[in-house]
Amino acid sequence: MVEEQNIDVGGLPIRYLTAGEGPPLVLLHALGESAIDWRWVLPGLASTHRVSAPDLPGFGGSSSEPVDDYSPSFFARFVLAFLDVLEVERAVVAGNSLGGLVALRLALSEPSRVEALGLIDSAGLGQEVSYALRQPTLPGQGELAAILGKTPLGAATRTWLRVPLLFARPERVPAEWFEEQQRLTQLPGFLEAVIAALRAQVTLEGQREVLLDQLPQLQMPTLIVWGASDRIFPKSQAQEAVARLKQGSLEVIPDCGHLPHIEQPEHFVVVLGQFLENQASR
Repeated sequence: MVEEQNIDVGGLPIRYLTAGEGPPLVLLHALGESAIDWRWVLPGLASTHRVSAPDLPGFGGSSSEPVDDYSPSFFARFVLAFLDVLEVERAVVAGNSLGGLVALRLALSEPSRVEALGLIDSAGLGQEVSYALRQPTLPGQGELAAILGKTPLGAATRTWLRVPLLFARPERVPAEWFEEQQRLTQLPGFLEAVIAALRAQVTLEGQREVLLDQLPQLQMPTLIVWGASDRIFPKSQAQEAVARLKQGSLEVIPDCGHLPHIEQPEHFVVVLGQFLENQASR
């Protein structure tokens, strides 16, 4: 049974979803998303693990009060503090897109806290990124999008424009995802947080942080999961990344976009579940 909890992390009110019992597993959502993204895989993963999926600061049900820094390093420090509040000494940490970069930064800076790592269509593995994410970094573009997105019509338009960018097959998108996107877009401070976090990671030239050269430092088992039809980051980034990992494996999900845990949840649970099972038997 999935439960919604609210806690204080470093003075910030944070909402997170939790389910199951067993070894801890932390799931980190993508930019412009929320912990609700994991609802389609939480029950399956919770059959073997205690799963916790927070809304990152500024997103979903977590604090809408603006912070000074929405950089990936800020979010990595937040996740470390989140683990401390939950009294979790060591966990499997998996993240999607921005959440993947955050998980990777945590694994590099605090390797003793990360039992194993999951990078799901992750940022930070190459400079290339869709131009749809570069344009809002221009002065005025992001601010205009934030103003327009706060109206019901603007929220619906933003949601529909994201669908072909994030999914290989729009007909697979759950109705609940559409509802959550329109709700999120109209939350106070949400779009401002999205733009700030985007600009901290992306410029017109592409991704600011590319951590490929640091991947050989990772000692923990690392699984890379990638949608074969991802339109945000090319599949080649996953292939180059896994070649640099000491204990790395790559699972490419056919006919799938940037959010495999939403578009193909059954396949995703099998892939991540097998990885988790392998760690448990080590």
